[in-house]
Amino acid sequence: MSAPNANLRMLRTIALVAVGSFVFAFSLVPLYRLACEKVFGISLERGPVGEARAASMQVDESRWVTVEFDATVNSRLPWTFAPDRVSMKVRPGEIYEATYLARNTADYAIVGNAIPSVAPSSASAYFSKTECFCFTEQLLLPGEERHMPVRFIVDPQLDPSIRTLTLSYVFYNNESATARVATETGHSAAGAP
Repeated sequence: MSAPNANLRMLRTIALVAVGSFVFAFSLVPLYRLACEKVFGISLERGPVGEARAASMQVDESRWVTVEFDATVNSRLPWTFAPDRVSMKVRPGEIYEATYLARNTADYAIVGNAIPSVAPSSASAYFSKTECFCFTEQLLLPGEERHMPVRFIVDPQLDPSIRTLTLSYVFYNNESATARVATETGHSAAGAP
């Protein structure tokens, strides 16, 4: 085989590997959602519940539910991320607010997206957010730190045997949005001008 043919074949192989890697990385979030929702029965996100619907719920004064807060950062995102408090006692039917603290430890701007989940999975349909940082992309500049609120309500129809819920978030680097920001500001993703 001649050298030009071998080089062309190698170039095609590299291009196929690069395209395959991009498709695999791009499909990780949808695959995560699919696995959580279909395999494990965890509802990740339904969008915000309307304020009017939340206000129409009757507060259940007869019981308390403990909501625990959890935070994780994907290994490809150089941020720290944690809840401001680890748990809160709430009355079903009443709106509450909790905050998480995120900090970009990199020397360049990064756009992140948070994916929420509620456990136990049977309770996820009864936990609604009226406002959440997870509904939009979050841009943090180098070294920037931000408190991110989530307003939520536990539906009074929640099974009374469930006394504890866990609200978890996993923050991911939105690589395409981060690249867009780097292009707009004239910096590379590694922070070099």
